[in-house]
Amino acid sequence: MTSRRDSLVAEVDRLRLELQTLQVKTGTENVTIGSYLLTRLAQLGVTAMFGLPGDFNLGFLDLVEDHPQIDWVGNCNELNAAYAADGYARIKEGSLGVVTTTFGVGELSAINGIAGAFSEMVPVLHIAGVPSTLQQKTRPLLHHTLGDGRFDAYQKAASLFVIHQAHLTNKSDAASQIDSAITECITKARPVYITLPTDLVYQEISSERLLIPLSPAPPLNDPQTEDFVIDQIHKLVEEAKGDAIVLVDACVIRHGVRKEVAALLEETGFPVYAAPMGKTAVDENYNRYGGIYVGTLTHNTIKEKVENAKLILSIGSLASDFNTGNFSYNIPTQRRIELHSNYIQVQYARFDDIGMKHLLPKLTQRLQHFRSTLEKIEVPPFINKLPEEDNTIISHLWFWPRVGFFFKPKDIIVTETGTANFGILDVPLPADSVLLSQILWGSIGWSVGSCLGAALAARDVGRDRVILFVGDGSIQLTVQELSPMIRKGLKPIIFVLNNKGYSIERYIHGKHRKYNDIADWKWSSLLEALNDGGKHETESFTVNSKHELDNLLNNPSFAAASKIQLVEVIMEPLDAPQSLERQAELTGNGNAYGAKS
Repeated sequence: MTSRRDSLVAEVDRLRLELQTLQVKTGTENVTIGSYLLTRLAQLGVTAMFGLPGDFNLGFLDLVEDHPQIDWVGNCNELNAAYAADGYARIKEGSLGVVTTTFGVGELSAINGIAGAFSEMVPVLHIAGVPSTLQQKTRPLLHHTLGDGRFDAYQKAASLFVIHQAHLTNKSDAASQIDSAITECITKARPVYITLPTDLVYQEISSERLLIPLSPAPPLNDPQTEDFVIDQIHKLVEEAKGDAIVLVDACVIRHGVRKEVAALLEETGFPVYAAPMGKTAVDENYNRYGGIYVGTLTHNTIKEKVENAKLILSIGSLASDFNTGNFSYNIPTQRRIELHSNYIQVQYARFDDIGMKHLLPKLTQRLQHFRSTLEKIEVPPFINKLPEEDNTIISHLWFWPRVGFFFKPKDIIVTETGTANFGILDVPLPADSVLLSQILWGSIGWSVGSCLGAALAARDVGRDRVILFVGDGSIQLTVQELSPMIRKGLKPIIFVLNNKGYSIERYIHGKHRKYNDIADWKWSSLLEALNDGGKHETESFTVNSKHELDNLLNNPSFAAASKIQLVEVIMEPLDAPQSLERQAELTGNGNAYGAKS
């Protein structure tokens, strides 16, 4: 089996690296610490680095700019750079996103984006250029400090939002620290943080470790425990007499088990449904795929199929409020099996350090004889239908199914927190398309920076179209990143949903309050204003009616995405997808302010 072979190779390589750490090397070619770090990133397929220059990282950025494979993107602020690294990592499976900032002021600006990557389990490396090792020891009153000698304050802040930190202080262990940090990042799908002092960037170290690759493959499972778990799952499927379904979620995507899950479904015939964060974890054109399950917010036909099944095989679950209809799953523990990256839960029994990556192929083999029984379970069709409305207004009820017919295979679709995240859920997406959303962390504006990173990664993986849906309120937070999109020759299609403010907040609380209003920008002029002196071709549109939008989506030139395009979509301020309205009501009740607005 490929995954098992890859893990065996990775384990041997890890042992070789540990052995090299203990040995003194002579006669090998030396490289600078900065170059060593860049080579490691290049080996993992990194082709873009996000961030901003600052005097504590400039020497390192010289190496980045001169690197033959890694392109320095250059963002408008560090928060957006972190968002971009997040989006890049989501598309480059098995790789990671990288953001570089300067000490203090830069790294603190990036922390919200890094926290979002931690929350959503995205592998992002944060490199902070910091003062020299001597300055850190003597603690002079440097710029970008708090003025009280606490040079470690920013490290302490960062520690709360990363899974691993590597503070480089000398050249003797720099290589092993870099390797450990990157390995933690790619195997655990979480952000890590490396501080790179100015005086270590050009210190030379042995290059020998670079001959041993780093691998994202997880460690092997204990064979006896794994066999026992598979026996228990097989027994429960047998007892359910084939009345079982699969529910996929975010960690299928984050921990790289799409192929293993697809094989399980193909070989066994399990009906399959997805949680919102698991959308596009499986092919939505697959004939055994039934749609999105969100607890009480689910369409009745899907809700009945999921909740009435005798056994639910949950793969990669991430049970957050917006991902579960405010924790309204009606799936008792005795009818549930959960597969995760680092543990398996079979009813009430939990098996730590048994991961789904290696278990799934063996489980598929064991369960495939149930295929004839499982295939008899009816799955409701998940198809796109355009509702008939006798008016010209672009409603959410009509808009999302209509753009569903515009999508093509291999599209990358990015949706913003709020109406877009909820509106896209019931739209079947084409084969091999990818949906990026930030349902758990939910930082408004994330999608714009993420779109930049995703569009750069799309070039590497052969995907032609990146399509962004963002509200007029959210885009105002991060609109600057349209500038590097244009400067880098990227060609996303950007739909700005102009509904005069923060719709999701209106529905949660303060529907008619001024704090949910925003200034109305001249959206059709944005691309021109941010176009680097008019060097690149851009085009902007405003659509006020169903007819205008329909004509635009039917235009082959527009659909070809041969240049960056922005579409302002005029919508009603108090219109929203039905699922958002219902989720917002649950959220508002949970917040329990007491007073009504």
